[in-house]
Amino acid sequence: MAHGENPLDKDIDTIGGACHCGSVRFRVRLANGLHSARRCSCSYCRMRGAIAVSANLSDIAIEEGEELLTLYQFNTKTAKHYFCARCGIYIHHQRRSNPEQYGVNVACLEGISPFDFSEIPVNDGVSHPSDRPAGSGPSLAGVLRFIPADESEP
Repeated sequence: MAHGENPLDKDIDTIGGACHCGSVRFRVRLANGLHSARRCSCSYCRMRGAIAVSANLSDIAIEEGEELLTLYQFNTKTAKHYFCARCGIYIHHQRRSNPEQYGVNVACLEGISPFDFSEIPVNDGVSHPSDRPAGSGPSLAGVLRFIPADESEP
């Protein structure tokens, strides 16, 4: 994506993607384009550090390397996190907050970089929505900003 372009202006419905080594390849129809881009503050996502976008469970097709997908689960085991067994890259996960959807790693999508986004909302995963009464507390922990070095220098 060209410097200064807003990725949210890009009209994306279906897009291809792959892990770092290219062994796992997929096509995905995004639920709301890149507008659902977010991070999470839970213990796992803080360490993983990926930006995810949403797709319905039926809208991702693994075209190559499905046998290389490795599953990781923890705590409630509701969320299912999938990685390439060769290069270790997180590709997608079945969401705990909405088990009818996957979160898909933006960095795996063709032509999209996490650094294309100037701001990314960070969902409050420490006080996970599934663990608290509906409507109690903020669902947003904060906003993560990226300012390219050439724009931050005087």
